[in-house]
Amino acid sequence: MSQFRVARMAFACVVLAGSAQAALPPESIHQDLRWRLMGPMRAGWSLVAQGVPDRLDTYYFGAADGGVWKTIDSGLTWTPLGDRAPFSSVNALAVIARGSGPAKLVVGTGQSQTRYDAMEGNGVFVSEDDGASWRSIGLEQTRAIGELWVDPRDENVILAAALGSLFGPGPERGVFRTADGGQTWNKVAFVDADTGAVDLAADPAAPDVVYASFWQVRRYPWQGYHIPQVGPGSSIWKSTDAGRAWTRLPGAGLPAGPMGKIGLAVGAGSKGQRVYAVVDAPKDAGAYRSDDGGATWVAARKDRSLASTYFGRVIAHPTRPDVVYFTGQSCKRSDDAGATVTFVKGSPGGDDYHDMWINPAHPERMILASDQGTTVTVNGGATWSPWYNQPTGQFYRIAADDRVPYRVYSGQQDTGTVALASRSSYGQLTFRDWHPVGGDERDADIPDPENPDFVYGAGLGGRLSRWDARTGRVANVSPWPVSSYGQDPRRARYRTTWITPIAVSPRKPHAVYWGTQFLFRSTDKGWTWAQASPDLTGAVAGAKGCDTAITPVAIATACGMGVIFAIAPSAATDGLVWVGTDNGRVQVTRDEGKTWTDVTPRDLPDWSQVASIDPSGTDPGTATLAADRHRLDDRDPYVFRTRDFGRTWTRIDGGLPKGAYVNVVREDPMKPGLLFAGTRTGVHVSVDEGKTWTSLQRNLPPTAVNDIVVKGNDVVVATQGRAIWALDDVTPLRQLVAEPRLQLAAPARAARMAANENRDTPLPPEMNTTPNPPTGALFDYYLPEPPAGPVTLEVRDVAGGVVRRFVTGAAPERPQARQYFADRWLRPAATPGSRAGHNRFVWDLRKERPRSTDYEYMIRAVPGVDTPITPEGALVRPGPYVVRISVDGQTAEQPFEVVPDPRVPADREAIDAQLRLIAEVEADLGRVADAVAAREKARPQGAPAPPAEARLSTIGSTLASLLTDLEAADGPPTRAQRDLRAELNVELAKVLAEGAKAGTTRR
Repeated sequence: MSQFRVARMAFACVVLAGSAQAALPPESIHQDLRWRLMGPMRAGWSLVAQGVPDRLDTYYFGAADGGVWKTIDSGLTWTPLGDRAPFSSVNALAVIARGSGPAKLVVGTGQSQTRYDAMEGNGVFVSEDDGASWRSIGLEQTRAIGELWVDPRDENVILAAALGSLFGPGPERGVFRTADGGQTWNKVAFVDADTGAVDLAADPAAPDVVYASFWQVRRYPWQGYHIPQVGPGSSIWKSTDAGRAWTRLPGAGLPAGPMGKIGLAVGAGSKGQRVYAVVDAPKDAGAYRSDDGGATWVAARKDRSLASTYFGRVIAHPTRPDVVYFTGQSCKRSDDAGATVTFVKGSPGGDDYHDMWINPAHPERMILASDQGTTVTVNGGATWSPWYNQPTGQFYRIAADDRVPYRVYSGQQDTGTVALASRSSYGQLTFRDWHPVGGDERDADIPDPENPDFVYGAGLGGRLSRWDARTGRVANVSPWPVSSYGQDPRRARYRTTWITPIAVSPRKPHAVYWGTQFLFRSTDKGWTWAQASPDLTGAVAGAKGCDTAITPVAIATACGMGVIFAIAPSAATDGLVWVGTDNGRVQVTRDEGKTWTDVTPRDLPDWSQVASIDPSGTDPGTATLAADRHRLDDRDPYVFRTRDFGRTWTRIDGGLPKGAYVNVVREDPMKPGLLFAGTRTGVHVSVDEGKTWTSLQRNLPPTAVNDIVVKGNDVVVATQGRAIWALDDVTPLRQLVAEPRLQLAAPARAARMAANENRDTPLPPEMNTTPNPPTGALFDYYLPEPPAGPVTLEVRDVAGGVVRRFVTGAAPERPQARQYFADRWLRPAATPGSRAGHNRFVWDLRKERPRSTDYEYMIRAVPGVDTPITPEGALVRPGPYVVRISVDGQTAEQPFEVVPDPRVPADREAIDAQLRLIAEVEADLGRVADAVAAREKARPQGAPAPPAEARLSTIGSTLASLLTDLEAADGPPTRAQRDLRAELNVELAKVLAEGAKAGTTRR
């Protein structure tokens, strides 16, 4: 009976013995998985920025859906504050310094911009310990806090300007005030259910006088940039008692007619009488000024670029009342109270600035928040810190190619595109490992399945590009190369929304699809196109009531406001394509567009955005659909699944959290029924086809997950404010179950790779990098309870010989090598975990470290990872192995395979030749080590080493260097290496023989 079969029988006994134990929670099957930030280290949308007057290098910013960040070195490096905070979208921030102790932070959540992807919030939060911990202090239903104001005399007095929901009326709008630090709030200023407060302003030297702006605004389920965001409720209000009571100002001199968003600032030293306002309006938009406390106004500069629904902030200089700054596509400054402006900072394409803070004690120190990230100046704007050090990018759609290592592709909101390597040969991912791929911001970027040097990129207003990696050139291959961005959908030839949907079929001839109200198809990489569908959105020719400025939601579908939002060609069969629209229609074709069937789920209401459709990779009739209704003020999850081509659908969202709408659901192509859901608040997983769901958030920061791709064994997600993350090797989700028994998952194939091939000076820790995935074989096991003794993992070859053995708490001793660098470059060795539930251990595929008289730290160093010491031990031969777990007298084992590096032609003879010479050199090193140890023991204490020992030391050092080179190679030894070993072997024999003769003579 083989050893493998014996262990299998023991495993069965373990199952029976443990059946009476209580089951652990479902999350226990993946508790040791960790999300890995892939990057890129390119910042995203920053909304608010603050500093600390007497801590000159300390600043904070809030991201659109990326939380709060802090720097203590004026923007050289940034740190997220509280990745487990209960919020993600930050629009308002107040920093209260407390001497040398931790700062108090007050955060207002949700966005006050009307962009299609504006992320809602969940109230106001406070941290008393500089972001280490957070607690809610109310206003959970306000959806968007435009601004916060803290009374400089009493930090418990806080005003919050609440905009409310962008998508419907509600009472949670206006100015709210607390005098007890958020224990209770009073609504102190209110216009109506359609108008919310968006800004607050006061002079710190005269805090009783506070101004607030109100904005009447409404968004609709479709992209409505053609609809002016103005209304009669938009106005400016004033309080003269620190926010207790408010009066609406008459607005004499402000633009006539309805106004839009208004930004406010109070001039320094004016006792609250000098007020600046930037006013968005259909006519006479621009900067206005009042010198009588808001009673009357004059137009300082009628300039539409200063005011909009998107920017619209004015910032007063802290000491000079005539100096103000305006945020917009660029940041502008006026030294004459708004009459003229000069550019402070801005780039071609528009950086899109949203906020600014000026240090009142050192006004040459400023911080800016923009679409491109956050940047600091310490010299009045002469130079600024970079924003390629903040992983806060917003990504919507994601794809991957089939290279080794694979690349991930996506479009970043406001910034551009990215192709990002999943692994680097140099131990970590850096700026060297990603690059743009030529498309537009925000949308999907998909590599051609036949040639990943071609990447199709969707963009604004229906643009479709094809990037060629060989030249970097970008061709516009849109079916109709005329942009419809921002147009009234009822007037556009081809309708598009915020995202232009594209798809590439995984089946030959790899058709490319492009969606408007119609589906288009190309089989020649975009050179020619055919319309593959009629209007799939439910539009009705000649529909009545469609000519009003604002189309009622009830007739918007008939009026032609809907567009295709999701395109999903099947990988299981030819001709099958699923299409979903942003107004709640689902259609399917099984003959490549010749005929279409409406398969909309019966209980999917009108104007439910079909955010994603995921066809099964193995069963043509099965697909999973995620719908988003938050633009109709319905934020609950909607997930449907069909097994009969859409004839019937079943709701499978019962276990997902209420209030967390779903953006995407993907099925594991290797295990049908294993589903991953990306929601407004993170990631969930179901191992039973949606019957039950559990959080898969682990260490993923709180942010919306917009798209998911399952690539091989990995799950990769695109987030709304924290860049791109990967969950490496989800084998536990495919094999483990939350049952009270010892389990050992069958490891995935392990590629024979080295963790780090860097030979350059290591990048300094201040450089922003992200980690590589684990290198080697991943062993995943499940313990039903904490064991009484250690966990032992053994790797055995086919003959049953032990290759490596790892024991809980028994880390191998660090070899004696000269340390000439800081301790931050060292980490203790890992040993098998022993927590109840899932545990993961990574074996680097190396044999035991050989004995040597000369160990050396290598330049192959990465911050956060232990610096390697060479010789390390050879990588094992490709082939079959068995991993065995032993714990408390119970055992289980699983076979697995080590395979050659996929990038290298598999040459078994070459690897065998390499390993044979390595074994010979290791044996020589062992003989040197034995001889040195014996001679040191025999030599009288304090006596000088004889010349023979110096010769031994030289031989040992040379052998160690040779072995290090052999371990690093991936092929046969060179003739020179063979010759060197032979020469050293002869020299070693002479030295050992001389030593033996000398020992005989002495006796």
